Amino acid sequence: MKKMKEIYRDSLKELLNTRNMVLCGLMAALAVVLSLVASIDIGPYIRVGFSGLPNRVVECLFGPVTGCLFGGMLDVLKYILKPSGPFFFGFTFNVMVAGLIYGTLLYRNPVTVKRIVAAEFLTKLLVNCLLNTLWISMLYGKGFFAILPLRVLKNAIMLPIDSCILYFTLTYMKKLVSKLGDFSRNRKYSV
Repeated sequence: MKKMKEIYRDSLKELLNTRNMVLCGLMAALAVVLSLVASIDIGPYIRVGFSGLPNRVVECLFGPVTGCLFGGMLDVLKYILKPSGPFFFGFTFNVMVAGLIYGTLLYRNPVTVKRIVAAEFLTKLLVNCLLNTLWISMLYGKGFFAILPLRVLKNAIMLPIDSCILYFTLTYMKKLVSKLGDFSRNRKYSV
């Protein structure tokens, strides 16, 4: 429990570093561009895209608190720039919960397939399958259990694909960060 408090406290401190905020701004710009050009809608309830990768980089580098706040603000910004459907805070909440999950499991830890798959699985189960389906059911009047099977199937198919993409992205990012130098003076994770 003490280690968890330290992770969340240090993640909050990451926001005070100017270099970290600049990198978050660059990642936000990349996420916005990816959401505009690299998203595919498959039916009315399923979207596949790569705009979440910059979020994962921020969560891995700066932890759960920074990842949660970054994800929430970025979700609102992306909605303002490209609205799709009505704004609903539940979806913003989902991005924030995902930031907490990824940040808690990836911050200051080596990038391993096991850790990535665990983070992807928890996010897909709790956020994508349960919470997202609940919000869609509430918003559009569709039965929760009527749309759940298709969403579970999509997430089961995407789990290994997203895990591979995230593994290679974070492995490359960690190598790049080690070459460029740390973005924080008190970095404690291993590359």
